[in-house]
Amino acid sequence: MELWNMTDVPTKPFSPLSNCTVDTSYRFTFYQVSYSIIFLLGLATNSLALRRLCLSPCTINSTAIYMISLSAADLFFVISLPLRIYYYNYRAQAFSSRRELSWTYCHLTFTLKYISLYGGIFFLVCIAVDRYFAVVHPLASTLRRLRVAQVVSGGIWCLVLGLSVTLPLLRFAAAQQHQPCLLDPSLQHHQTMILAALGLVLGSFLLPTMLLVYSYCRVLSVLRQPRHRSRSQRRIRRHTLTIIYWVLGIFLLCFLPYHINLLGYTLTHVGLLSHCGLAKVTKAAHPIVLSLASCNCCLNPLIYYFSSSLLTVRLYNMQTAAIM
Repeated sequence: MELWNMTDVPTKPFSPLSNCTVDTSYRFTFYQVSYSIIFLLGLATNSLALRRLCLSPCTINSTAIYMISLSAADLFFVISLPLRIYYYNYRAQAFSSRRELSWTYCHLTFTLKYISLYGGIFFLVCIAVDRYFAVVHPLASTLRRLRVAQVVSGGIWCLVLGLSVTLPLLRFAAAQQHQPCLLDPSLQHHQTMILAALGLVLGSFLLPTMLLVYSYCRVLSVLRQPRHRSRSQRRIRRHTLTIIYWVLGIFLLCFLPYHINLLGYTLTHVGLLSHCGLAKVTKAAHPIVLSLASCNCCLNPLIYYFSSSLLTVRLYNMQTAAIM
């Protein structure tokens, strides 16, 4: 589902974009196919990753706590996909009649979506910060204690739940009774709710992204420093650098296009930007970039757990010991 499903709302006759239309009827089938594939891959990879972490003989440390939380957030996303697949199947069949599902269904689907999407982002940042302290400030062991990681993880879950419930409540405050899943961007009070939701979403992405990029850039600067290492230590260092590059690349590839497109998509539809070309491009690209962001739940376990024959937790402990 989109941030507020306003692509289903027809443009008003006197809107600046009233003559700026693009056919996006493909999105219903596209979402059903892409989410079905992501569901199958995400369920398999995250279930295996979570099982491997929980049954690993390695001592549970701060890194493992954040990884388990990341897998749990990704699984939340995966189990919400059948609800969204059903929604788009329903919308495809009921599009001409403009029928809508209940507000409870919309609320549940929206909440699960944002718990998983931004929970995944926040826990990726936790892993980045955890590695930052282990590599850049290895003497600050207090911040990497198991108890601290458990408290931080619990706090993030509370934050994510709060944000995820706030967005549907903003929708509920503005939505019409007979169309609870839709908001009309031409109405002033709907515009206010849409822009408020946009601010929450962009803030929940930009601040963690800056922290993640900063942390990994500092880690990379330390790992690139010339040191006398054994052959095995050099191999571990190269492998760790490769993982970090993949994490940064996939994180930005999955989430950056979606949030950039969402910004242009929103501003054109609420009338703050009267640019027909931008409105067409962002509206047509929205299903693609949203599905791309959804793919992150399948890629996280591949990066962190299946990138080598060793668990990332073990690898990271060895890499830290080699640096100190």
